[in-house]
Amino acid sequence: MLFDIANLTYWIFLGIGVLLFLFVIISGGGEDQDLDTDVNFDSDIDVDTDVDFDADVDGDVDGDIDHNLKTDLDEGVEATIFSFLSWFGLGKCPLMILLAIDFSTWGVTGWFLNVLVGGLLNAIPTGFIGFLIFFLSFCFSVWVGRVLSVPIGKIFANAGENVEGDRLVGCSGEVTSSKVPYIVEGRIAQADILDSASNLVTVEICLPEWAQVIPSKGQEVLIIEKRQHCFLAIAKDSSDQDKWFNSIKN
Repeated sequence: MLFDIANLTYWIFLGIGVLLFLFVIISGGGEDQDLDTDVNFDSDIDVDTDVDFDADVDGDVDGDIDHNLKTDLDEGVEATIFSFLSWFGLGKCPLMILLAIDFSTWGVTGWFLNVLVGGLLNAIPTGFIGFLIFFLSFCFSVWVGRVLSVPIGKIFANAGENVEGDRLVGCSGEVTSSKVPYIVEGRIAQADILDSASNLVTVEICLPEWAQVIPSKGQEVLIIEKRQHCFLAIAKDSSDQDKWFNSIKN
């Protein structure tokens, strides 16, 4: 029953998990930037509609409609999606490690439940019971990946992946969201920041209350402070930067 063909799916999942772990080890323990889970939501939806409407007394109507569409997500939707994906462990440890954990756990759990239930029924479960085992083992693997992503992420994180603390203060990078909101708005944006070790990391940023310049997508920002849920950033080479430097000197 251990090697029944019905367990082949779970053996495949376990094999994928093992291969991913081996890939992580061979590639240097998750230090390659390809393994970084930098979730960038660059697709935003902005709709700009300009309507020129002229009517004369004779009833002649001239309508001139300029309709421009761009693919951009609203910042609130962007933050919601990022928070949703973060629940599954994305962004807390390298993506390959998270997938390795999920697939390995899914394979072992599904195989174990198949054998356990099969021993009670004297036959490998099929039909609804087989689907239930498949679904429950998947949910359990996702939960295990979520729980283990934080401690394992900290173990594998190198200087370029660990964005906790104040080590990014003074570093600059590029905004990847449509624009950066103020911290009092309760929303966040994202930016790709180049740290002192020349590692590119993606962090959540907000503007301080006193900032005058609002950076938008593609503009450079400067990290000035670490808060609990995000970094405070200001537009680079702007009057806000001069104001910040003057406050430090004083």
